[in-house]
Amino acid sequence: MGKYVRQQIAMVDWERIDTVLLDMDGTLLDLHFDNHFWLTHVPRHFANKHGMGIEQAMQELLSQYRQVEGSLNWYCVDYWSDKLGLDIVQLKHEVSHKISIRPKVLQFLNALHGLGIDLRLVTNAHHKAIQVKMRYTGLAPYFDTIICSHDIGAPKETPEFWRLLHERYPFNSRRTLFIDDNLDVLRAARGYGVHYLFAIYQPDSQQPVREVEEFRAICSFDEIMPETKLAKV
Repeated sequence: MGKYVRQQIAMVDWERIDTVLLDMDGTLLDLHFDNHFWLTHVPRHFANKHGMGIEQAMQELLSQYRQVEGSLNWYCVDYWSDKLGLDIVQLKHEVSHKISIRPKVLQFLNALHGLGIDLRLVTNAHHKAIQVKMRYTGLAPYFDTIICSHDIGAPKETPEFWRLLHERYPFNSRRTLFIDDNLDVLRAARGYGVHYLFAIYQPDSQQPVREVEEFRAICSFDEIMPETKLAKV
C-alpha cells in the first residue's frame, strides 16, 4: 500500500480551491459501523424476528440489498424500516458506540475553516441516519452546508445528482475538491467536471487497505492537510 501513497499523493494547492465537498460514511467516519450494522446487527434482529438462522437471514437480506443497491432506497432508513419490519433508527442507536471519526478529520476540518473554504457535507445517507451520526460525532457545526441526496432526488452515483447539486448549491467545478470512498461516485463527479478528486484507501478500519489506481487516494487527512494555523480542537 505504501508505494501507492508515495506515487499518487501530491500536495493540494489550496489557493486553487474555493469549495470542498466531503462524503460522510467511509470518508469522515469509519465505515466499520455501517458494515457491522448491515451485515451483522440487522441480520441478527431479522433472524430473531422471523425465527430463522443467521445464515438464512443473511442470504435473504443480501438478496434484498442487491435489488436496490446504488439507488436512493438503498440509502433510505424509512425504506428499510418498512421493508424489513424493523426500527432501523433504534437499531443504529443500539450500536452507536461503533460510530467513529476517521484519523485527523477534526484537524482537517479546522484547517479548512482557517482558509475560509466553503465546506459542504455531501452524502447519500438518509436524513435520519445523518441525525444519528451527527448526534454521536458532533460534526455538524463544521459544515457550511449539509446536503442529502434524498433532498436532491438522485444518488451521488448518477450524473443527475451532480447537475441538480450544481443548480441548487452552485460551485465552480474547476475550483472544487471532492473526497469520497465510493469510486462510482467519484466517477460521476469526474464526469460532471469536478477537478480535484480523492478516494479513501481504507474506508473500513477493520478491512484490508485496498488498491486505488484510478484516483489519487489517502489513508489519513494529514496527507493533504493545509499548511495553516489550526483552530484548537
